[in-house]
Amino acid sequence: MMAKTPRIRIPTEVRNYVFDRDRNQCQSCGLTDRNTELNIDHIIPISKGGSNDISNLQTLCRQCNQRKRNHIDSRFQRRYKIG
Repeated sequence: MMAKTPRIRIPTEVRNYVFDRDRNQCQSCGLTDRNTELNIDHIIPISKGGSNDISNLQTLCRQCNQRKRNHIDSRFQRRYKIG
């Protein structure tokens, strides 16, 4: 049985890096921090075996993050060739 990756609080420095890398823009719908509240999300959810590594984090707006829940967003997967 595979060991479950623990959920950790994402440090402020990491959050800021991901926001900067993603240009403060939702990676699903394109809204920016001027239009909505942005969140940090796991591309491959922890519940699906994803890691807490910075390469598995993306910026999503609150609405897209709630809609995605614990699923894998195929649009992001295609864009970054993950999986």
